[in-house]
Amino acid sequence: MKIHMLIGAILFAGAAQAQTLQLITAEEARLPNATRQIASRGVTRGPGIKFMSPDPAVKLVKSPVDLKIAFEPRGGSKIDAASVRVTYLKTPEVDLTERVKSGIKTDGIDVGKAAMPPGNHQIRVTVKDDEGRQTHSVLSLTVSN
Repeated sequence: MKIHMLIGAILFAGAAQAQTLQLITAEEARLPNATRQIASRGVTRGPGIKFMSPDPAVKLVKSPVDLKIAFEPRGGSKIDAASVRVTYLKTPEVDLTERVKSGIKTDGIDVGKAAMPPGNHQIRVTVKDDEGRQTHSVLSLTVSN
């Protein structure tokens, strides 16, 4: 019985490690920061983007993080999940969309255990609704060692 429990624990630990997604690599983190200004938008009828986790109010997080972002359609529109783009703001920009693709749904993005190296990271999320209205928002994270 104990051997089965040990094997189960080992398999569970391996599965947990396999589920960690390398969202940003150390090489990408070393790229120069994006130099162009990130334009903020005023009032829009486009979809809302709400960062749920990690909590944007928390200034320092440990990797890996649970990445949860909610999309909020407006005016009876529907989110176009195929339009979602996730970009690491470096020079050149790094498209992270394929890495999080399995976690993209019409109501948001849900990726557990997204790993990234220590440092400051800015990630832009862009989404459109079925009426073509686009919104983007930037998540700024500082990851500790």
